[in-house]
Amino acid sequence: MENLKISTDVLFILLGAIMVLAMHAGFAFLELGTVRRKSQVNALVKIIADFAVSTIAYFFIGYGIAYGVSFLTGAETLTQKSGYDLVKFFFLLTFAAAIPAIVSGGIAERAK
Repeated sequence: MENLKISTDVLFILLGAIMVLAMHAGFAFLELGTVRRKSQVNALVKIIADFAVSTIAYFFIGYGIAYGVSFLTGAETLTQKSGYDLVKFFFLLTFAAAIPAIVSGGIAERAK
């Protein structure tokens, strides 16, 4: 019964993380609508680069500061509890990566 509860929690958090990740596409399209045609490719690359930098920063710095846990351990440790810790990391990562996307969309073509 406990395994079913953990698996259900993992599924629910994973679905939430996928929905938050889909918000990044929405932020990208919103930003594309606010910039001129010649800057659209640059805006898309900027959104992808923001996500990549946010992922690396959150992996090495943010999660460890927030929760006192490091991912620099063995795979068997991370996959305990049906991968709950990995899914939780992904869920929190999507929120951490959404912040630069919102900010960059607000200053699109306004900063040099």
